[in-house]
Amino acid sequence: MNILEVALGLPEIEELRRRSRALAMCDAILSPEWESRYYSYDSRWRPGEHMASMRNGSGDEYSIVFSPAGAYIRGLDHERGADPGLFDDVPAEFAEHVREPAFSWGANICFWRRSGGDVWHGRGRDDVGWLFELLIDGTPAAYQEFAEDYYEEDVDLEAVAEVFALRPLTDPLVKRLNPDVTVAYLADDIAEIGYPLR
Repeated sequence: MNILEVALGLPEIEELRRRSRALAMCDAILSPEWESRYYSYDSRWRPGEHMASMRNGSGDEYSIVFSPAGAYIRGLDHERGADPGLFDDVPAEFAEHVREPAFSWGANICFWRRSGGDVWHGRGRDDVGWLFELLIDGTPAAYQEFAEDYYEEDVDLEAVAEVFALRPLTDPLVKRLNPDVTVAYLADDIAEIGYPLR
C-alpha cells in the first residue's frame, strides 16, 4: 500500500475509532497479558484525547491520537529509513503530537484529518503502508485471519463479529474467544478501552 492508497482507504474518524476499539477489545480477550497484545486503545490517555496503538514486538508500530482537533496517525517500520520532511505539512493543531515523547522511537509515515474534514492527508514512505492494512480492511474476517496466525489458535468468527459491532460483552461471548477469561476479569481493560457496556 502506498501513501495514497492508505489515505483513501482509511475510514472517517469515528469509524476509525470504532475499529480501533474493536481490535483492542478482541486482543484483550485473546491475550490477557498486555505485553503480548498487538492492538491497544487508551480512552484515558490525556484529558479529551484517546490513543489507539499497534506494536508487533519487532519494532514496528503505529499510534493514533483522537483529539478535538481530529485524528493524527504516525507509523514506524523499523527496517525502513526516515522520510525527510515527514512532518513539514502537519498542521499546527497536531504539532504537539509530532513532539510527543511517547512517540520518540520515530516515524516514517504520518496522516492527519481535521474534525469535520472529508479527507486524510499524509506523508511518508510508500513501503510502510502495510502497517495499516488490517485497520483499513476493518472486517471481522480479516481480524480472525490475523489472530489465528498471531496467537496460533482457532478464533470464533461470529464472536469477533459481535465485538466488531461493539455489542455488550457477556461471559458466553467472551468465552467463545477465550474460555479462561470473564467479563469481570476484563473490567479494567473494558474501562481503559472505553468499550460500551450497553
